Amino acid sequence: MHAFRPLLRKSLFNLFAAILGCGALLVPHSASAEALLLIEADSGKVLQADNATIPWYPASVTKIMTAYVTLKAVKDGRLTLDTLLTVSPTAASQSPSKMGFRPGTQVTVDNALKMMMVKSANDMAVVLAEGVGGSIDGFSAMMNDTAQKLGMTQTSYVNPNGLPADGQITSARDLGILARSFLRDLPEYEYFVHIPAIRFGKRVTGNFNKLIGRYPGADGFKTGFICASGYNLVASATRNGRRLIAVVLGANSGTARAVKAAQLLERGFSQDGLTWLRPSLGTVDRLVPVDASPPNLRDEMCGGHRKRPASDDDDALIAANGGTSGSASATGGEAQVTFFTAGLQPPLMKASELMASAPAAAEPVLVYTGPTRTGPALIAAVAADADQQATPKPHGKKSRVAKKPDAADKPADKPKDAKTAAAKPDAKPADGKSAAKPAGTKHAAAKPDAAAKTAASGDQAAKPAKPKAATKPPAKPANNS
Repeated sequence: MHAFRPLLRKSLFNLFAAILGCGALLVPHSASAEALLLIEADSGKVLQADNATIPWYPASVTKIMTAYVTLKAVKDGRLTLDTLLTVSPTAASQSPSKMGFRPGTQVTVDNALKMMMVKSANDMAVVLAEGVGGSIDGFSAMMNDTAQKLGMTQTSYVNPNGLPADGQITSARDLGILARSFLRDLPEYEYFVHIPAIRFGKRVTGNFNKLIGRYPGADGFKTGFICASGYNLVASATRNGRRLIAVVLGANSGTARAVKAAQLLERGFSQDGLTWLRPSLGTVDRLVPVDASPPNLRDEMCGGHRKRPASDDDDALIAANGGTSGSASATGGEAQVTFFTAGLQPPLMKASELMASAPAAAEPVLVYTGPTRTGPALIAAVAADADQQATPKPHGKKSRVAKKPDAADKPADKPKDAKTAAAKPDAKPADGKSAAKPAGTKHAAAKPDAAAKTAASGDQAAKPAKPKAATKPPAKPANNS
């Protein structure tokens, strides 16, 4: 009987491979651009890889590397989490999502990291870059050097926040390598990649990674979105001491990327006893890169068919509204969050329902401006930030008349523009100018015209209002990022 076991296992494997082959013939891969990767965090073993080595625009998952380089500098003693950094005019000029601090505002490395990783604050990424690397270019060089040392051979960086730029490229493979490296090299700072929410003054912002607090065991990492890349997500989860990392690039909504990541993770956790049935895919670092240009999903993600401008948190209200935002169609038909062995174990809730549910209750982490504080001093700092939040609101109302919906985030730009607005005491012209800065600087190389700005800068919902400022970007070259 023992002699027949190897033959039986081989026969089962051949049968399984044949079934998969038939399925591949009957149901070919969708032509839509998307990259998926699932790996074991400890070993780097690849459990699933679809288009994992095709170059891709990273968007805000870039901030994983920004956090890695910053925290390595902290670990090496070049600065501390309590080090005070100053918001520069360049940092203040970044596109939303951002904190919107005025130039000259000070913030600790610790608070800047929390704001960047939870709110995906583009201004805080530049604050960290300038504080650690001296400038955006200096820090980008550090990022590229780190990427090469880690074996991220398909990656290049030109900014620390992932705002659109032709030279900002990565792949699912490289992001898997980066996530593994973060967990391996910086275990004492792992907390930064799974903070559920932050509270700044009166404002609470939940993590854009919808798996945090919803998917069992979810414990990282970061989301990203620009029109050219689609919706990206690097996610991790731990179950029974086993940690998996999932990468989703090019999903068509914030919900879809979370659903796909949950499905990938669930497949991985369901495969424990059946790994011998599947051919080995090797380790993530051995995946062979593809020499190609990144797909550009701008028309698909930010075209006129969208009912409202796309942004990284466009599905933030789904749980409150009780909807699923069409995630079934987004994921090629709804399915349980289980692998093909669904009959062998009780299925979990459907992935879209899981992502649409309210996150587990968690106390938001306090963030604030100024030096590190505790006790009564911390309470006073939080109260002071709350008071300052109320002051920009009248300016925001004025700006809305000028169709600048993100004006509340732009008070930091007014001091720069006040010099050129002597004949315009109203704040509206100043805001209009600063609104034009990000789009102009992001796309100066490839898309200088106003129409392209709207299409290419889908990182934030405010972009469609910017064509009005088409004549102003040439005056802002100093704020290039």
